Amino acid sequence: MIEQIITFLTHLIITIISTSGYLGVFLLMSAESALIPIPSEVTMPFAGYLATTGRFNIYLVILTGAFANLIGSILAYWLGYWGEEHVVRILIKKYGKYLLLTEGEYDRSERWFRKYGEKITFFSRILPIVRTFISLPAGVAKMNFWKFSFFTFFGSLIWSGLLVYIGFVLGKNWQSISGYYRKFEFLIILAVVALGIYYIVHKLQKLRRK
Repeated sequence: MIEQIITFLTHLIITIISTSGYLGVFLLMSAESALIPIPSEVTMPFAGYLATTGRFNIYLVILTGAFANLIGSILAYWLGYWGEEHVVRILIKKYGKYLLLTEGEYDRSERWFRKYGEKITFFSRILPIVRTFISLPAGVAKMNFWKFSFFTFFGSLIWSGLLVYIGFVLGKNWQSISGYYRKFEFLIILAVVALGIYYIVHKLQKLRRK
């Protein structure tokens, strides 16, 4: 069942980008960050492949993906900001199954936000599942909007750049990235946690020197 859904989404994404160009990339990446389950691991590598054919400019498509992620994330952020905890949970219970979002996944995002603080909105952009839903707890926590936007955009820029570059390098074999990404999810999470620990230790050392 899941493989059929992924296959359907892959064909849908290819069709939209092939017919709509940059606008298609923008709409798909905005939708993904606005909690609609459209995998960027398909959208951006395919766009990277098209850059090898001259259809896209590699730098413009990376910026398009990052800016689109920001727009979609802002929508999710404001949902959490204005709806607050109880409204978000009601919506997840009622409509989460259509968005492939469960309370457990939302709880995970909330725990990550509480544990690692606001900067997780930057680091989470390369993490599975959490990257899409982290905007909700950030909004619920009333995180500073401009800080949220800054972390989200630059985290998404790195993520978009990585996916587009891989698609560019792999060429016609761009679809193989999704399998590799799932295999290395755990290593990616460890790397992000390690970066977080390094940041904390670095800050503590600076404070001690004062």
